[in-house]
Amino acid sequence: MGTPGPQPRQHEPLDRSAGLAAGVLAGMPAALGCLDPAGRLALLNAEGERLLARPAADVLGRPVTEVLRAGTAAAVTRACHEALTTGAPVSLEVPDPRGGPGWSALHAWPASDGAAFAFVDVTARRRAQDEAEAARRAAERAGARTALLAAVTGELSGALDSESALGSLARLVVPALTDGCVVTVVDREGRARDVGSWHADPARRPLLDRYAEVRLDTLPAVSPVACALRAGSEAREPVSAVLEVMPDGPARDLLAALGPDTAVVLPLTADGRAVGVLTLYLDPGRTLDDEDLATAREVAAQAGRAVDRVHRQSQQAKLAEGLQRSLLTEPPTIAGAEVVTRYVPAAEAARVGGDWYDAFLHADGDPVVVIGDVAGHDTAAAAEMGQLRGLLRGIAHYSAAGPAEVLRGLDAAMAAMHTGTLATAAIARLEDGGTRLRWASAGHPPPLVADPDGTVTVLADGLGDLLLGVDPTAVRRESTVPLRRGAVVLLYTDGLVERRDCDVDTGVARLRQHLAALAGRPLEQLADELLARMLPATPGDDVALVAICVHPPR
Repeated sequence: MGTPGPQPRQHEPLDRSAGLAAGVLAGMPAALGCLDPAGRLALLNAEGERLLARPAADVLGRPVTEVLRAGTAAAVTRACHEALTTGAPVSLEVPDPRGGPGWSALHAWPASDGAAFAFVDVTARRRAQDEAEAARRAAERAGARTALLAAVTGELSGALDSESALGSLARLVVPALTDGCVVTVVDREGRARDVGSWHADPARRPLLDRYAEVRLDTLPAVSPVACALRAGSEAREPVSAVLEVMPDGPARDLLAALGPDTAVVLPLTADGRAVGVLTLYLDPGRTLDDEDLATAREVAAQAGRAVDRVHRQSQQAKLAEGLQRSLLTEPPTIAGAEVVTRYVPAAEAARVGGDWYDAFLHADGDPVVVIGDVAGHDTAAAAEMGQLRGLLRGIAHYSAAGPAEVLRGLDAAMAAMHTGTLATAAIARLEDGGTRLRWASAGHPPPLVADPDGTVTVLADGLGDLLLGVDPTAVRRESTVPLRRGAVVLLYTDGLVERRDCDVDTGVARLRQHLAALAGRPLEQLADELLARMLPATPGDDVALVAICVHPPR
């Protein structure tokens, strides 16, 4: 037999394993270390040496607090302690152990004699997450800005009262663009007034309200708001600089107590002139980036257009109202009778123009009162109204006819000379010394008769015969009713009784109740009280009214 060859040593696999482990640790791309139970560094691989820029021989056996930066050492100590306490791995993200701008994932887990820890660079992932989060926040802010502009458009478009609409503007821009806001409007007489304020902090809203009440009276000419009102200039100023130019007094004290850091002043402009100011107050730490500033400028531009639109509508309303009033002459003096008339223009310029009243003596001396309404609400309707009013009066005087025949004659004249014009009208003629009423209606709300004892009679069901301008051959009905001494005959246009949420029949019923309650009052007072009770603060339609009382009670 041959001599046996060398036998493998018993511990050779273990030696290979230890060598493999050492090689793996040496080539491991993550910094790896171990702490002994006393918190001393017991192991450090090659990547850990590169992390510390020191060889392992210099740091092994030393407390981790002497080896790593203070914040990193504290994180490692806590993570290792938690891993040993729970017996489970622990992971968290910490700033770059080297002190750079990046981030690392710190992993800790129980080891055979202490705890192991490793740092894995996660800067790229963290940066991607931050970029994604920034993009999400940017999208949210963009959406919020879009929603804000939509809300502002909805609030200001078609506003009849620029002050009330702009007063609510402050609540829209807070907190989307700013922490506090004051809105200033220049009225048609050129006076600047703060019309709205709001703050994100409920505790500071009363302060801001009081500041808005007094600031314009004391702001110096060099202040950003005064410059914006005078020259339409935009400004962004530290509030400390604003306080320096403000005189001592309540306004300065209130602004200081509010504590904003920055004031951004944006003029509301129209046709190159300032018609208001949007003042934004930013608390310390808040900024207005380019997108926010662009949004704020668009809000200011919309607000400026709203103020200008309302000013223009008001001018148009004055023109239309002036034309209409010039065509509505004062009623004549009628022996033994009292006549009162009223005209109330609509709040909106586009709805002024078509209503009229008239009162005159018939050819035989009987008093006649007329009410009418031309379709349309503009200066053209006012002009048509003036022509129809004159036609009706001329037809009534020349023909000496009754109410129905006068309406028929007016309808025929409209068919020949005012094609396309539509109108409603009602005529009431007081006969036999005011003891009988003869009347006719062409699609108009019914006349009312109020006796001194409060009994009120509605002189029709529905809206009477066909309106004028549709069919000149239509048959016109005529009715008569007896009148008691001191009875009041009331004619009115539909603006008195009709609303978007109230039809004519319901409105006539309300008018009847109020008229009954006011029966027996002097005629001037009765007319004023009826308007006060029936009309909203801002009427949506113009209203004409004529009332006559023959042999009024003494």
